[in-house]
Amino acid sequence: MARYNYDRLSSQDASFLIFEKKHLHMHVSATQVYEVGPLRTEGGGIDIDAYKTAIASVLHRVPRYRQKLKWIPLWNHPVWIDDRQFNIDYHIRHTSLPRPGSERQLKHLAARVMAQQLDRDRPLWEVWVVEGLEGDRFAVISKIHHCMIDGASGVDLSYILMSTEPDYEPPEEVPDFNPRPEPSYATLARDEILRQWSLPFRAASDLRAFVRDAQDLGSELRVRLSALGDLLGASLHPVSKTPFNGDLGPHRRFDWLTMQLEELRSVRRKLGCSLNDLVLATVAGAVREFFKQRQVDPSMIDFRVSAPVSVRHDDERGKLGNRVSSWIVPLPLAEEDPIERVRTIYRTTQELKESRQALGVEMMMGAVDFLGTMLLSLGARAVSGTVNSIVTNVPGPQVPLYMLGARMQSIFPQVPLLDGLGLGIALMSYDGRLCWGFNADYELLPDLKEFVKQIEASFAELKQAAGLRQVAREERPLVETERVRGAS
Repeated sequence: MARYNYDRLSSQDASFLIFEKKHLHMHVSATQVYEVGPLRTEGGGIDIDAYKTAIASVLHRVPRYRQKLKWIPLWNHPVWIDDRQFNIDYHIRHTSLPRPGSERQLKHLAARVMAQQLDRDRPLWEVWVVEGLEGDRFAVISKIHHCMIDGASGVDLSYILMSTEPDYEPPEEVPDFNPRPEPSYATLARDEILRQWSLPFRAASDLRAFVRDAQDLGSELRVRLSALGDLLGASLHPVSKTPFNGDLGPHRRFDWLTMQLEELRSVRRKLGCSLNDLVLATVAGAVREFFKQRQVDPSMIDFRVSAPVSVRHDDERGKLGNRVSSWIVPLPLAEEDPIERVRTIYRTTQELKESRQALGVEMMMGAVDFLGTMLLSLGARAVSGTVNSIVTNVPGPQVPLYMLGARMQSIFPQVPLLDGLGLGIALMSYDGRLCWGFNADYELLPDLKEFVKQIEASFAELKQAAGLRQVAREERPLVETERVRGAS
């Protein structure tokens, strides 16, 4: 049996630790709203002991929740080791709103909690159970460092921490935690030297496998080189200055809204685009009107968003860590017609799929494993330096989830902000609804509430435009019809 054990972070996971600054924290967060249900205590509060026991009973299935960071000397690369002093009471906190607490008060609390950095000397997660919410509800504010999780693995994790059945009962006994021995710094350095020595052999093996598995080697090489060239080229073109961009402070604003998923699907089907195209078109319309309110001419703005793309394979379902790349999508702010905005975004995303632009980030992260972290600053600039905002859309469970019988009503995600980006938009579909979460710098967007209203107005405009336009007799959608006509 090994005298020690640890897990080395991938380069992409480690990048989120490197990108973190004093005022920019790289944790992903969410505010979940529940019906109180059977978690109600006799005094009208929440049974926090039952909640802790339920979480503790499944932690053996997600060992990362009881691991902390240790750093390889000289290389300064992080590894996961078991936390021998793990204490669940530190990670699960209990608080309350002044009863009856409003959603506005909950948003303010969530913004304050999300703005605080996680303690790097402990496992990198926290959960705040918030009772006292009006409407016989309570909330859970969760924080997990991005080095542990991405959107897709976060959805998988929700099925472990919660149940699809309201009558679910956790095990009566919590499994014992037997932490693995911790490696010494000398051991970590020795192992890293051996790893570095083996890199040329691994690279040669990977190259042989790539040549063997490629159906058309020349075509595959051209596509990959083109994707990497596009990424590097994008870093040479700085973004336009907008009200969303500037120096960020330490404080945040958080807001949210919900939409009926079937309503969006109906508009999507009518227009013949993807749900993500519709989301981006909705954001484009909202940004356009918001800038006009700020006395900024949207036609003069080259506005680009980073749209994360999951590259997680089926055999990686249920695993933590990051398997994500991104697209850089220009939004057509100069276009007045909402249908034309959808058409433009549809054409753009189709081109991005065909060009496989997301390969660029994926290849750069793979290269970091062999060339060290010097490429990470370039990768960070390729994302934050060439985009104005982040819009990430994660498909979530379409069945209700329960925590000890308490039904989750909504989940509002929060994406961390990058340097210079004052607004991040995260969406998650859940149980027939699309939940939007808006994370913003406190000073750059004091009128975040107005932007959220513009999101609602932009979708209403799209819905109305789709309903007013007549679909062709063949029932071809508007976007697809235009694409076919343009090709004829």
